[in-house]
Amino acid sequence: MDPLRTLWETFFDRDSMRQALPEMLTVGLPNTLILAISAALLGSVLGMLLAVAGISRTRWLRWPARVYTDVFRGLPAAATILLIGVGLAPLGMEVWGPNPYPLGILALSLIAAAYIGEIFRSGIQSVEAAQMEGARALGFSWGEAMRLVIIPQGVRRILPAWVNQLIALIKDSSLVYFLGLVASQRELFRIGQDHAATTGNESALLLAGLFYLALTIPLTHAVNAIDRRLRQGRATAAPGDEEDDAGLALAGETVLPTTGRKDPR
Repeated sequence: MDPLRTLWETFFDRDSMRQALPEMLTVGLPNTLILAISAALLGSVLGMLLAVAGISRTRWLRWPARVYTDVFRGLPAAATILLIGVGLAPLGMEVWGPNPYPLGILALSLIAAAYIGEIFRSGIQSVEAAQMEGARALGFSWGEAMRLVIIPQGVRRILPAWVNQLIALIKDSSLVYFLGLVASQRELFRIGQDHAATTGNESALLLAGLFYLALTIPLTHAVNAIDRRLRQGRATAAPGDEEDDAGLALAGETVLPTTGRKDPR
């Protein structure tokens, strides 16, 4: 048989794709988005805590944050999902029953937190030291300066990297199938795999891949647009306009709030 024809029938069979399409739209796509978005939100919260702990002057906060980051960045995602999903399964059964989703989201969140924490840390440390000095001169405490001045600027600068991590989570959500999913809990990859096993044709897996591309390619272009916008904004800020609020906003900087504060001098 012609190899090209075999390849076409194996991966581009329209009937197989048509059979898998409704289930991917109604079950696989929503479940994939639930896993990825939930893990991204929880991972961002944990990542911010790791970032603040990682730059702390207190070694009892800094060292555990670094150890956590090294461990979860070094372990394969599949291994982490299995360790969390299987190791905490008895506890999960008591808390929320046989549903593997919470443990899957927890595992993805712990993985994402290690990467997002480093992203946040680099963004925070990229803010000029003069910003902190200016905030302290206006009477802000260290915590207030971090919360109101430094962190908002750092987060704005790392938005492209954060979206890249969301893209990685969308793809890593396919690994949750290791925990065992019932029919209504399957994500895109698992549905494609089940259809391929049932029909002996790989076209459903290719369709699942097309869904992943439809999710990740627009996000990739959004990352590029955000990064380009931020770069152009900083480039068009005129030198010497630091006191101009509009110039600071265009440059991606945060104006130090002075309401209710008096210069200690």
